Amino acid sequence: MEVVIVPDAKAGGALIAGAMADLLRRTPDALLGVATGSTPLPVYEALAAQVRSGSVDTSRARIAQLDEYVGLTADHPESYRSVLRREVLEPLGIGMDAFMGPDGTAEDVQAACEAYDRALTEAGGVDLQLLGIGTDGHIGFNEPCSSLVSRTRIKTLTERTRVDNARFFDDIDQVPHHVITQGIGTILEARHLVLLATGEGKADAVAATVEGPVAAVCPASALQLHPHATVVVDEAAASKLKFADYFRRTYVNKPDWQGI
Repeated sequence: MEVVIVPDAKAGGALIAGAMADLLRRTPDALLGVATGSTPLPVYEALAAQVRSGSVDTSRARIAQLDEYVGLTADHPESYRSVLRREVLEPLGIGMDAFMGPDGTAEDVQAACEAYDRALTEAGGVDLQLLGIGTDGHIGFNEPCSSLVSRTRIKTLTERTRVDNARFFDDIDQVPHHVITQGIGTILEARHLVLLATGEGKADAVAATVEGPVAAVCPASALQLHPHATVVVDEAAASKLKFADYFRRTYVNKPDWQGI
């Protein structure tokens, strides 16, 4: 696992957007796995700026959804399909025909989970998966004590996650209790995992992910098992890392050609 400490969220967004742009130059039809929430917005803004400048072509890029609320229709403003259309697809000039996501309104939700898991494999797998992290260490909607080999499935949200997400709704009663999420085993099949965390509120989760044991109580710690995982954190999110100075030295002395 590589840990990169950046000054702030904007710098982290630019760094990750640069890695995505480099990937698209090498593999124009790359499948990018994207996350929702406020943390990844600087990534999407920086990548959209590169698209507008003509420095990267996204016309053949494909987008894969990480998770979705159960019960929210596709046109609901807070369904993740709607959010990603607004924040990723439209700014990058990518059509819905290049978008993959689970059906949160399916009559048979378990079948929809299994179908999406198969679809990711049939599409050749995710080339780069962008991840955020919850204050309790969850990735996607894999809440603490999720199986580290889990596949795409339905999960019940913890009250903590519902409270954290209530800011996107009028009140907490509107936050669904159930979601579809790629499992940790599914996530680990992506060729490159990039986790972005910003703010002091994520510091404990980042420390557990990077320096703690691999344990289901901190689902993000499974990134330690991946051959190409990058954790990008601002100074606040890195504040509880014991090896922060080592991570800084390692990155400063890394050859430019390696990227992240």
